Amino acid sequence: MGSCGPVGSVRARYLVFFQYLGTDFNGVAAVRGNQRAVGVLNFLEEAAKQLRSVVEPVKFTISSRTDAGVHALSNAAHLDIQRLSDLPPFSPEVVTQALNTHLKHPAIRVLKAFRVPSDFHARHSATSRTYVYRLATGCPWPDQLPVFEQKVCWAVQTDCLDVVAMQEAAQHLLGTHDFSAFQSAGSPTTSSIRTLYQASVSPGPPSPFVLPEESRRLQFWTLEFESQSFLYRQVRRMTAVLVAVGLGTLTPIQVKAILESRDPLGKYQSRIAPAHGLFLKSVQYRSLGKRWDGKKEYPHPTPKAGFVLGEEGFWRQSFHYTKRWESKALEETS
Repeated sequence: MGSCGPVGSVRARYLVFFQYLGTDFNGVAAVRGNQRAVGVLNFLEEAAKQLRSVVEPVKFTISSRTDAGVHALSNAAHLDIQRLSDLPPFSPEVVTQALNTHLKHPAIRVLKAFRVPSDFHARHSATSRTYVYRLATGCPWPDQLPVFEQKVCWAVQTDCLDVVAMQEAAQHLLGTHDFSAFQSAGSPTTSSIRTLYQASVSPGPPSPFVLPEESRRLQFWTLEFESQSFLYRQVRRMTAVLVAVGLGTLTPIQVKAILESRDPLGKYQSRIAPAHGLFLKSVQYRSLGKRWDGKKEYPHPTPKAGFVLGEEGFWRQSFHYTKRWESKALEETS
């Protein structure tokens, strides 16, 4: 379970789930050599430096990169911790508590840590990632949105959206396609083929920050997308196109044509929804039996898994399969 450095010391690998409000960060990745920009991992790595009796600096390998201003309800990363000779590995509970104790930014929180095998990889082992995008309608100007909502949803300047048309358009995106039309420049991936398991548009829960006199005009909406992996800014570009359908600028059949065009520079698909409305909701791993949302474990309606611990605190495989849309097409992790 882990490679050895000094005689008697063992390198232990952990999977950590963490959340953050992305407003103050230049994305989740660590930023090097820039005094004005900082990533979420800069703070996590600084917190890990405070772990006692550790042989070498701790580095985090993230599951999902998020851009500046994008939030995460639950992102994931793996890290290796090698302690001094003859000292046992930290328990996952100690890792969680220690990182939270030493975090220097209030907008980051470690949710939970697990001990995993040495060949586990937070990015390559993930089988599913889910993003949600929050919209608000009924707000003539963005500054008329409650201040607590202004950095966590996109205020679309309209009284209503044609949600039925948006839902119809979203169906054209489901399945395995070449999503080149929804990819921004700068993507490191060599293939733009992706399989979209879910693309939904639904009323969002009412905001607790809306005053009673505002609740009649303000309506919140949630767009949710699930795939093994996404192209660079794919979710934000799909969101912008679906909002254009909701506003009547595009029709559902035009979304199908945009997808089939594979042209990322077209008039409509080149638009990008603002970063601050986007949340990474969850990252799933096939070697986990139930999904964990930061509060409890519960069955997931796809063959993904959550946290079922076996002997010595390592993962025990426990799959829960139910009917879902399936594809045999090859997917690549971006």
